[in-house]
Amino acid sequence: MAIGILGTKLGMTQIFDDSGKAVPITVVQAGPCPVTQIKTKATDGYTAIQLGYGETKEKALSKPELGHLAKSESNPLRHLQEYRLEDVSGYQLGQPITVDIFEAGKLVDVVGTSIGRGFAGYQKRHNFKRGPMAHGSKNHRLPGSTGAGTTPGRVYPGKRMAGQMGNCRVTVRKLQIVQVDPTRNLLLIKGALPGKPGALVNILPATIVGQK
Repeated sequence: MAIGILGTKLGMTQIFDDSGKAVPITVVQAGPCPVTQIKTKATDGYTAIQLGYGETKEKALSKPELGHLAKSESNPLRHLQEYRLEDVSGYQLGQPITVDIFEAGKLVDVVGTSIGRGFAGYQKRHNFKRGPMAHGSKNHRLPGSTGAGTTPGRVYPGKRMAGQMGNCRVTVRKLQIVQVDPTRNLLLIKGALPGKPGALVNILPATIVGQK
């Protein structure tokens, strides 16, 4: 895994490219993220970099968390994220990671938490078809059969039914970076990102699906 960056989704807008076409983009306030820990094979059994993001008040963190951040001389940070790397020799504690690690035109994967929709039914949650809408029909939005009766005598786990929709970890792959603004720590990414404006997102270079 390559190093990425944490950021806050600000919202969506559109810009126009050189040919005059409107490009839908999401604006992300990314970093700067200080390096809060460097893990090596000698100390932890593997090599990785831990980044922090989102300044908060001291009373929001525990004493062990404050002590951990004090080693890198970082301010109280709400979020910590680890990135596994093959070589960590080029990083130092407290070193800020900014949007400079990305370039316009490159592809990224964005990890976030989707918008929670609450308890949703079959049609909204799983795109099921509805029943006949004529007056004689007694099945408009009912689930229908959920399985056989005597055998197996139960409903198999994982069956698509009504329940909690959204509010889960989502990864949107291979989104293109349209513009990088180092002065304001902004990333303009083509397309939609998971979560509401103000949500935390993890942006990292795009990887092949299934590749470790």
